[in-house]
Amino acid sequence: MRPVYLDWNATTPPHPGVLRVMAAAAERAWANPSSLHAWGRAAKATVEEARESIAELLGYAPRDVVLTSGGTEANNLALCRPFLDGTGAFRHGSLITSRLEHPSVTATAEALALAGVTVVWLPVPASGRIDPDDVERALTPKLPHPVLVAMQAVNHETGVLQPVAQLREVARRREVELHVDAVQAVGRLPADTWLGADSVAVASHKIRGPKGIGALAVRPGLSVKPILRGGGQERGLRPGTVDPIAAAGFGAAARRALTGADRYRALAPLRDRLERALIELGETAGVSLLRNGQDPRAPHVTNLSWPGWAGDELVAALDLEGVCVSAGAACAAGTPEPSPVVAAMAGTMRARSALRVSLGEETTDQDLDEAICVFERVLGRHPSSSSGDG
Repeated sequence: MRPVYLDWNATTPPHPGVLRVMAAAAERAWANPSSLHAWGRAAKATVEEARESIAELLGYAPRDVVLTSGGTEANNLALCRPFLDGTGAFRHGSLITSRLEHPSVTATAEALALAGVTVVWLPVPASGRIDPDDVERALTPKLPHPVLVAMQAVNHETGVLQPVAQLREVARRREVELHVDAVQAVGRLPADTWLGADSVAVASHKIRGPKGIGALAVRPGLSVKPILRGGGQERGLRPGTVDPIAAAGFGAAARRALTGADRYRALAPLRDRLERALIELGETAGVSLLRNGQDPRAPHVTNLSWPGWAGDELVAALDLEGVCVSAGAACAAGTPEPSPVVAAMAGTMRARSALRVSLGEETTDQDLDEAICVFERVLGRHPSSSSGDG
């Protein structure tokens, strides 16, 4: 049987229409887009057409979109940008963020702190939703400038929406910059989830495009400084040959994603049905499931802790039965560490038993029926004694 795929936050299956566009690009746009001959010009035109589509999706001008290797590089560029001087060295300044962020943000923040940037870690409430008043309080007169606030639009593990609109108002009123990691929001939530930020990161493979390509969009007037050294591609902001075939796929995925919020909105009843069924199965098996993250949430994600189980062992048990889910961020898969997001919200023990289920636009009622049956079989077994107690 075909495995039931319920891990859409990790990556999305490439859309057939995207694959067709990439196959056509492979025939006519395979050359180096920096080359000046006819084949190179065809490749360049393909890249620029894709850039226009990505810009339209994000609500920025094409000239303000920098193509990257993915959301991780886009977040790295955005966080380092205010603190780099003309020599590539870091200068003083302040970054405000939280432990709820993707590792591409938290790890970069830690590196910036070692380089002399003041990093303020915001309090993390049990709801998983940052309080804008905490950001306001963090903006003290003693905080070194420039100041950047870095925040997700929607959490990659719990689906909790962050108050970007309120944070945007705080940033404008206090004359500081706001970067929004919209990797999990673009193509799934309305554009007002990230619009108005000074910079936005997006990844192609989260919107049914190819892996290995993403983008950073910045508002006019902000300068992006390279963190890599090499050629003059992407106006000298991101050296390395752009893959026009991947760009064509990204562009096609971006055009589809313009209507993605409607498709994902329709998933809320399915997600709620699955969540109720899992909680009932847990009660039957003597396991009181704990939901990680409160509303408002993205319509396709649920994150539950399973007392008596280790999250990674439950993932493995479900996989053997043909259901694909995850115990946390895909970039952290294979590590023994519990989810840092759930740990920040509810503690390490609860994080060790956390499980993320994320639906997508092709998830069906039949998929959920099969998944629920598998959960029932797996929960009927004795859990691992090595897991946390929730």
